[in-house]
Amino acid sequence: MALTQQQKQEIISQYQVHDTDTGSSDVQVAMLTERIQRLSSHLQANTKDYSSRRGLLKLIGQRKRLLGYINQHNPEHYKALIRRLGIRG
Repeated sequence: MALTQQQKQEIISQYQVHDTDTGSSDVQVAMLTERIQRLSSHLQANTKDYSSRRGLLKLIGQRKRLLGYINQHNPEHYKALIRRLGIRG
């Protein structure tokens, strides 16, 4: 279920703000979104995996806080990011 190093590098290269960016809010939200999608598909197949469900809820909360931070500082950038990620649509 974890992201491989190659998958992480692809996400970072798509959402980085500058060349050496590896931890900006955009990159973190994109990584969390990928993990949430993978965990959601796992839970559809394994409905009684309650510990993974708890982990999913924690990831969703973390992504929500990061998106709130982005929205507070730059609402236009927030709207573009959620449109690009395909969430809250």
